[in-house]
Amino acid sequence: MACPKCHYQRKPTDQGHPDLCPACGIAINKWRPADEPETAVRTVEARPGLVETLLVPARDGFLWPRAGLWLALLLWTGWFAMHGIDWEVIGGSFMHNINLPFHEFGHVAFSPFGRFMAILGGSLFQLILPLGLAAAFVLQQHNNFAGSVCCWWCGQSFVDLAPYIQDAPYRALPLVAGMGEEAHDWGNLLTMTHSLHWAKPLANISFFVGLVLMGLALYWGYQLLRKQKQAEAV
Repeated sequence: MACPKCHYQRKPTDQGHPDLCPACGIAINKWRPADEPETAVRTVEARPGLVETLLVPARDGFLWPRAGLWLALLLWTGWFAMHGIDWEVIGGSFMHNINLPFHEFGHVAFSPFGRFMAILGGSLFQLILPLGLAAAFVLQQHNNFAGSVCCWWCGQSFVDLAPYIQDAPYRALPLVAGMGEEAHDWGNLLTMTHSLHWAKPLANISFFVGLVLMGLALYWGYQLLRKQKQAEAV
């Protein structure tokens, strides 16, 4: 073996430790040139992926209240799905009364971006708000179940918009007190974009997307409840 520093070729007759150079005395296996940076061996701690993070359950003892809320949302989702785009069911629900003030605030929030965005802002804000709350619960509060409930709310907001979109050509739905047909958001939006004929398909898409999001949120919540039950049983 040749020494990497002095290039002395070791002979069979050389005495001493085989890892030490008989000529210059360096430890052959540990020596490196002065200009070669030291390679630090670091242990990289594995971080959980997104899916693993989203499936971390709570362990605070509130399993059964969460399970009761989850069951109520499941039944409510089935109620909306069974009746389809029915204004009497959707507009008369408790959730519509929650969505409405946020919808109206969205018009104000998006008004600096022009008339079109001010009109669209109502629908956008009632969709964005639940997603923002879901992100806050998951990333800041580390409360995944609350995040799943907010995602369910976002899906319900899509369902809530469906009859409003479908009514665009007719402008027959009752609006906020004191506002006439000219204040019909989707009637104005689809008229401005020359797409009133898309009212029915867009309403169906909004309703379908809403049901899918509600279903995914319920599945997420179910997995969290299942994992919480397993963790608390240990």
